[in-house]
Amino acid sequence: MTNKKVSKKENSNNNKADLVKRSNSYFCLMVRTTLIFGICLAVLLGLLKWVEYSFFVKDLSLETYLGIVGGFFTLLGIWIGLKLTREKRTQMQAFEKSHSRENPPQEYDPQNGFNLSPREHEVLVLIAQGLSYQEIADRLFVSLSTIKTHASNIFSKMDVQRRTQAVMVAQKKGLLPPLKV
Repeated sequence: MTNKKVSKKENSNNNKADLVKRSNSYFCLMVRTTLIFGICLAVLLGLLKWVEYSFFVKDLSLETYLGIVGGFFTLLGIWIGLKLTREKRTQMQAFEKSHSRENPPQEYDPQNGFNLSPREHEVLVLIAQGLSYQEIADRLFVSLSTIKTHASNIFSKMDVQRRTQAVMVAQKKGLLPPLKV
Protein backbone atom coordinates (compact mmCIF):
# COMPACT_ATOMS: atom_id res chain seq x y z
CA MET A 1 0.00 0.00 0.00
CA THR A 2 2.86 2.31 0.68
CA ASN A 3 4.23 1.60 -2.77
CA LYS A 4 0.98 2.75 -4.34
CA LYS A 5 0.98 5.96 -2.29
CA VAL A 6 4.59 6.68 -3.20
CA SER A 7 3.97 6.00 -6.85
CA LYS A 8 0.94 8.32 -6.84
CA LYS A 9 3.04 11.10 -5.24
CA GLU A 10 5.85 10.58 -7.73
CA ASN A 11 3.34 10.52 -10.55
CA SER A 12 1.75 13.79 -9.42
CA ASN A 13 5.20 15.37 -9.00
CA ASN A 14 6.13 14.23 -12.52
CA ASN A 15 2.87 15.68 -13.87
CA LYS A 16 3.61 18.99 -12.17
CA ALA A 17 7.15 19.00 -13.52
CA ASP A 18 5.87 18.25 -17.04
CA LEU A 19 3.31 21.02 -16.70
CA VAL A 20 5.99 23.50 -15.59
CA LYS A 21 8.26 22.45 -18.47
CA ARG A 22 5.43 22.83 -20.97
CA SER A 23 4.39 26.21 -19.60
CA ASN A 24 8.03 27.39 -19.63
CA SER A 25 8.48 26.21 -23.20
CA TYR A 26 5.18 27.84 -24.20
CA PHE A 27 6.25 31.07 -22.50
CA CYS A 28 9.63 31.01 -24.26
CA LEU A 29 7.93 30.36 -27.59
CA MET A 30 5.51 33.24 -26.98
CA VAL A 31 8.32 35.64 -26.01
CA ARG A 32 10.41 34.63 -29.02
CA THR A 33 7.46 35.07 -31.40
CA THR A 34 6.59 38.44 -29.91
CA LEU A 35 10.19 39.63 -30.21
CA ILE A 36 10.43 38.48 -33.83
CA PHE A 37 7.18 40.26 -34.76
CA GLY A 38 8.29 43.38 -32.86
CA ILE A 39 11.64 43.51 -34.62
CA CYS A 40 9.99 42.97 -38.01
CA LEU A 41 7.49 45.75 -37.32
CA ALA A 42 10.26 48.13 -36.23
CA VAL A 43 12.33 47.41 -39.34
CA LEU A 44 9.32 47.82 -41.65
CA LEU A 45 8.26 51.04 -39.93
CA GLY A 46 11.79 52.42 -40.17
CA LEU A 47 11.93 51.51 -43.86
CA LEU A 48 8.55 53.14 -44.48
CA LYS A 49 9.60 56.35 -42.71
CA TRP A 50 12.89 56.43 -44.64
CA VAL A 51 11.05 56.08 -47.96
CA GLU A 52 8.52 58.74 -46.95
CA TYR A 53 11.32 61.09 -45.84
CA SER A 54 13.32 60.58 -49.01
CA PHE A 55 10.28 61.41 -51.18
CA PHE A 56 9.46 64.40 -49.00
CA VAL A 57 13.01 65.80 -49.18
CA LYS A 58 13.29 65.31 -52.91
CA ASP A 59 9.95 66.95 -53.67
CA LEU A 60 10.34 70.17 -51.68
CA SER A 61 12.86 72.93 -52.17
CA LEU A 62 14.65 74.96 -49.49
CA GLU A 63 12.20 77.85 -49.88
CA THR A 64 9.31 75.55 -48.98
CA TYR A 65 11.02 74.45 -45.77
CA LEU A 66 11.76 78.06 -44.86
CA GLY A 67 8.11 78.95 -45.53
CA ILE A 68 6.88 76.17 -43.26
CA VAL A 69 9.22 77.21 -40.44
CA GLY A 70 8.30 80.89 -40.98
CA GLY A 71 4.57 80.10 -40.88
CA PHE A 72 5.00 78.13 -37.66
CA PHE A 73 6.84 80.97 -35.93
CA THR A 74 4.32 83.51 -37.25
CA LEU A 75 1.45 81.56 -35.69
CA LEU A 76 3.47 81.14 -32.49
CA GLY A 77 4.11 84.90 -32.36
CA ILE A 78 0.43 85.72 -32.88
CA TRP A 79 -0.59 83.35 -30.10
CA ILE A 80 2.00 84.76 -27.66
CA GLY A 81 1.04 88.32 -28.59
CA LEU A 82 -2.63 87.66 -27.89
CA LYS A 83 -1.78 86.05 -24.55
CA LEU A 84 0.42 88.97 -23.47
CA THR A 85 -1.81 91.82 -24.63
CA ARG A 86 -5.15 90.46 -23.44
CA GLU A 87 -6.91 92.93 -21.20
CA LYS A 88 -6.46 91.89 -17.64
CA ARG A 89 -9.29 92.23 -15.18
CA THR A 90 -8.50 95.02 -12.78
CA GLN A 91 -9.54 95.22 -9.16
CA MET A 92 -11.93 98.04 -9.96
CA GLN A 93 -13.69 95.98 -12.64
CA ALA A 94 -14.00 93.07 -10.22
CA PHE A 95 -15.39 95.38 -7.54
CA GLU A 96 -17.93 96.85 -9.95
CA LYS A 97 -19.00 93.37 -11.02
CA SER A 98 -19.44 92.18 -7.45
CA HIS A 99 -21.48 95.29 -6.59
CA SER A 100 -23.61 95.28 -9.70
CA ARG A 101 -27.37 95.80 -9.71
CA GLU A 102 -27.87 92.06 -9.17
CA ASN A 103 -26.27 92.23 -5.71
CA PRO A 104 -26.88 95.73 -4.40
CA PRO A 105 -24.87 96.32 -1.23
CA GLN A 106 -26.80 96.97 1.97
CA GLU A 107 -26.41 100.49 3.26
CA TYR A 108 -24.17 100.80 6.28
CA ASP A 109 -25.86 102.24 9.33
CA PRO A 110 -23.40 103.62 11.91
CA GLN A 111 -26.14 103.23 14.56
CA ASN A 112 -26.49 99.52 13.85
CA GLY A 113 -26.80 98.55 17.50
CA PHE A 114 -23.81 96.19 17.46
CA ASN A 115 -21.09 98.79 16.81
CA LEU A 116 -20.04 96.99 13.60
CA SER A 117 -17.48 98.71 11.41
CA PRO A 118 -18.35 99.35 7.74
CA ARG A 119 -16.06 96.48 6.69
CA GLU A 120 -17.59 94.10 9.22
CA HIS A 121 -21.04 95.05 7.94
CA GLU A 122 -19.89 94.32 4.39
CA VAL A 123 -18.57 90.91 5.48
CA LEU A 124 -21.87 90.21 7.27
CA VAL A 125 -23.81 91.04 4.09
CA LEU A 126 -21.63 88.64 2.09
CA ILE A 127 -22.04 85.94 4.74
CA ALA A 128 -25.81 86.41 4.44
CA GLN A 129 -25.50 85.87 0.67
CA GLY A 130 -24.09 82.42 1.44
CA LEU A 131 -20.50 82.97 0.36
CA SER A 132 -17.66 81.02 1.94
CA TYR A 133 -14.86 82.81 3.74
CA GLN A 134 -12.54 82.21 0.78
CA GLU A 135 -15.09 83.64 -1.68
CA ILE A 136 -15.55 86.69 0.54
CA ALA A 137 -11.78 87.16 0.74
CA ASP A 138 -11.49 86.95 -3.05
CA ARG A 139 -14.32 89.39 -3.57
CA LEU A 140 -12.96 91.96 -1.08
CA PHE A 141 -9.31 91.47 -2.12
CA VAL A 142 -8.07 90.57 1.36
CA SER A 143 -6.60 87.45 2.89
CA LEU A 144 -8.59 84.58 4.30
CA SER A 145 -7.29 85.23 7.80
CA THR A 146 -8.55 88.84 7.61
CA ILE A 147 -12.06 87.62 6.80
CA LYS A 148 -11.90 85.10 9.65
CA THR A 149 -10.87 87.92 12.00
CA HIS A 150 -13.77 90.08 10.80
CA ALA A 151 -16.16 87.16 11.27
CA SER A 152 -14.85 86.52 14.76
CA ASN A 153 -15.34 90.20 15.64
CA ILE A 154 -18.89 90.10 14.22
CA PHE A 155 -19.71 86.99 16.26
CA SER A 156 -18.38 88.48 19.49
CA LYS A 157 -20.15 91.85 18.95
CA MET A 158 -23.44 90.14 18.12
CA ASP A 159 -22.96 87.51 20.85
CA VAL A 160 -23.50 84.54 18.51
CA GLN A 161 -21.58 81.35 17.78
CA ARG A 162 -22.29 80.62 14.11
CA ARG A 163 -22.69 82.34 10.76
CA THR A 164 -26.36 81.41 10.52
CA GLN A 165 -27.07 82.85 13.96
CA ALA A 166 -25.35 86.10 12.98
CA VAL A 167 -27.51 86.40 9.85
CA MET A 168 -30.71 85.66 11.78
CA VAL A 169 -29.91 88.23 14.49
CA ALA A 170 -28.97 90.83 11.87
CA GLN A 171 -32.27 90.24 10.07
CA LYS A 172 -34.25 90.56 13.32
CA LYS A 173 -32.50 93.86 14.13
CA GLY A 174 -33.06 95.19 10.61
CA LEU A 175 -29.42 95.22 9.50
CA LEU A 176 -30.24 92.82 6.68
CA PRO A 177 -33.47 92.43 4.73
CA PRO A 178 -35.34 89.14 5.26
CA LEU A 179 -34.26 86.37 2.95
CA LYS A 180 -36.42 85.70 -0.09
CA VAL A 181 -37.33 82.05 -0.23
